[in-house]
Amino acid sequence: MRAPLQYSPAHIQRTASDQLALRVVFAGTPSFAVPALQALMRSNVELVAVYTQPDRPAGRGRRNSQSPVKLTARASGLPLRQPLRLDDDLDLLEALAPDLFAVVAYGQILSAEILNLPRLGCINIHASLLPRWRGAAPIQRAIEAGDRISGITLMRMDQGLDTGDVLRQIETPISEIDSAGTLGTRLADLGADALAQLLITPEAHIRRATPQTPLQASYAAKITKEESWLDWTQPAVSLERQIRAYFPIPLARSILLDQLVIVHSATLGSNTLSAAPGTIIGLSPEGIQVQTIDGTINLSTLQLAGRKPVSAKSFVNGFSVRPGQSFSAPPACYAKR
Repeated sequence: MRAPLQYSPAHIQRTASDQLALRVVFAGTPSFAVPALQALMRSNVELVAVYTQPDRPAGRGRRNSQSPVKLTARASGLPLRQPLRLDDDLDLLEALAPDLFAVVAYGQILSAEILNLPRLGCINIHASLLPRWRGAAPIQRAIEAGDRISGITLMRMDQGLDTGDVLRQIETPISEIDSAGTLGTRLADLGADALAQLLITPEAHIRRATPQTPLQASYAAKITKEESWLDWTQPAVSLERQIRAYFPIPLARSILLDQLVIVHSATLGSNTLSAAPGTIIGLSPEGIQVQTIDGTINLSTLQLAGRKPVSAKSFVNGFSVRPGQSFSAPPACYAKR
């Protein structure tokens, strides 16, 4: 286990042996960033600092939560920093004299001073095939839109929003059962592998960087809680994609018998049109069959607020669900939960 480095305000003098290894600063926060950090730990680089967002209140108890990157760095004895703003550490970063920044879902915009600090610049792993789905929620928006292909982009960062030159892209298909969770895990691993390969000859990749085509760009806006409410007047395929796109967070939801119901998974049903949208028209081994504007959807895993997710069969038995009942839009007291 590597002991944490002792920082000094003086510029770090590099020996001849140090110069053989790239000096890398890593910045990331969620679980999506952990495989890339682990790839750096396995690579022939000197990981001189790990940056992640400050601990923040989370969950029902609003206790301070440590990011997955922080937990990984701490467990590995890596030098960890959590400034409110990365620019607050500018003097320290200059003293570290990094060759490269590797950034994965860090959660802060990097200033021009930071972008220009490393000798080889700042490289970002983005969870889409740029320029499609620039922005905060590329995985969710790709599933929601019905995209058949996703992938990762290694990009040399500039001051725009995911507008930098492309260093490498790797594609992966989006299956009909992929959720944001399963696709995100796959993309995180692809990004980590691509980063490890790039680190073997980073200068060569940077020389071959390709500008993006702005006219092909699309924007992946951050998912809001308001969007997580299911609108039963939408097509069945749209609702099924929404449920997959919003799993495991923020999770799709609706109201049944004045109770908040969270939907974890669902499958497409038949093209039956026999009731008003939102009406439960049947119960089957596939789940609770609900009418939409153009067919049905089978809700297969559900959860009442404050309880554990269960199968549709267990949910029906414990909640007295029967045909004729209706899911509905949220009342005002639930609208922003």
